[in-house]
Amino acid sequence: MRAIAGFFLAVLMLTGMASAAAQTPTTLNYASTKDIRDINPHLYSGEMAAQNMVFESLVVNTDNGVQPWLADRWVISSDGKTYTFHLRQGVTFSDGEPFNAQAVKLNIDAVLANYQRHAWLELVRQIERVEIIDDATVVLHLRHPYYPALVELGLTRPFRFISPKNFINGQTKEGVSGYAGTGPWLLSEQVKNQYAIFTANPHYWGTAPRLQRVVWRVIPDRQSMLMAFEKGDIQLIFGADGDMLDGDNFAALQAAGRFKTLISAPIASRALVLNSSRPALSDRQVRIALQYAVDKQAIAQGVMSGSESVADTLLARTVPYANIADLPMYPFDRARAAALLDAAGWVLPKGAAQREKQGVPLRLVFSYNSNNAGERQIAEVVQSDFRQIGVTVELLGEEKQAYLDRQRSGDFDIQYSLSWGTPYDPQSYVSSFRIPAHADYQGQKGLPNKAEIDAAIGAVLIEPDDVKRQALYRQIFLTLAQEGVYIPLTYSRTKAVFSPALQGVSFNPSQYEIPFEKMSFQ
Repeated sequence: MRAIAGFFLAVLMLTGMASAAAQTPTTLNYASTKDIRDINPHLYSGEMAAQNMVFESLVVNTDNGVQPWLADRWVISSDGKTYTFHLRQGVTFSDGEPFNAQAVKLNIDAVLANYQRHAWLELVRQIERVEIIDDATVVLHLRHPYYPALVELGLTRPFRFISPKNFINGQTKEGVSGYAGTGPWLLSEQVKNQYAIFTANPHYWGTAPRLQRVVWRVIPDRQSMLMAFEKGDIQLIFGADGDMLDGDNFAALQAAGRFKTLISAPIASRALVLNSSRPALSDRQVRIALQYAVDKQAIAQGVMSGSESVADTLLARTVPYANIADLPMYPFDRARAAALLDAAGWVLPKGAAQREKQGVPLRLVFSYNSNNAGERQIAEVVQSDFRQIGVTVELLGEEKQAYLDRQRSGDFDIQYSLSWGTPYDPQSYVSSFRIPAHADYQGQKGLPNKAEIDAAIGAVLIEPDDVKRQALYRQIFLTLAQEGVYIPLTYSRTKAVFSPALQGVSFNPSQYEIPFEKMSFQ
């Protein structure tokens, strides 16, 4: 009898252990509307959150500034033009290749070889050459002292490191043969537009992830994603913009109380870009009139369900160099908007609903990414606001690639814009204003002082004196505000909704990164 009782006790203990193990899963199911695509860290077609899981940089941006990562220390020369990095020892790529000075030089040289693709980032323009001192020491020689150098080395792309074995013909610009990085995760399996499986890197040099696997599930339809989340098929939805969760759904999940929610501090700026090279919008007075016509509070409370605050300036005053006292601001004032349009010659004939000038109707095209619920809702609010002052807005929602193609060609009147946020703002964001493929360039290119704006951007990025740098940023932001090229809307926040069992959910400084390695289940 004692033997039988002992047997049943052992069975009960094993069953209890199995039950406890079953209650502590090691796989996280995360849902995204987008496939990870090609995560080559030197190109831009892949999802940044996935690239950040696999590939690492010399330094990392944190809430406490730039910190050591694959380089454990560095020395900057007195003239600010030479950065000597001492590399962390004992680090290998996931294919066994050593991470050393040779690998660093090969990777940075591969980025520089694709200069035109990376020209939006000023650091690519500023690196003159990479020098190997020894196996653990590498030197970056810059053309000018460049104050954001360390910040830009820590961005998700392009200065991340991939095994030289993955290069094709010694380069990465035409693609790579594999995804061997030094990061905490390995891409183990990928089925296009269905899922990707990331497993913990067993040879990771740093703190090992608490989870064993992250399954990145692709669910393009947001309602299907919410249903899967409510059923427990996925445990995390995470995003900085309306492509994952719109304000209403986030508020509803928050109010339901069944799940945990988290919202970051303001991290970036939402705005509309007005294309100054288009006929009606080439008139500054028209652009200023439209500034007054947008009910930003309705967007903050309606579209964002009160989770975001109204933006009075293009960048929040908490952004470095953006706390400029005398920037003009344009609060919601429909009567003033109408008066400015009258003064510009765009009149509203008696009994008509649309303004015209010399028989030409005031009709604008608002181009947006149809895959982003937030963009669509903002476009609808703006369309309604402009209708109130006699301006017709045609909404043109397109798939993301078509939307980007239109952006590059400048074939739009209005586009939605989200600044790049911490740690890109202001330097990297402003640097991109000079690149024709960006909506910012298209919006500004019709300004008579566009060349002066670009010259000031080029100067501010290599200005070593902080006081002079502040003056140059003031010149840039003051000019753009006076010209009315941007209509600031709200300051965006990253949002997360997750299972109550999931612990360690947090935000990185960048809205494009998801710190999966910090997460675990109870």
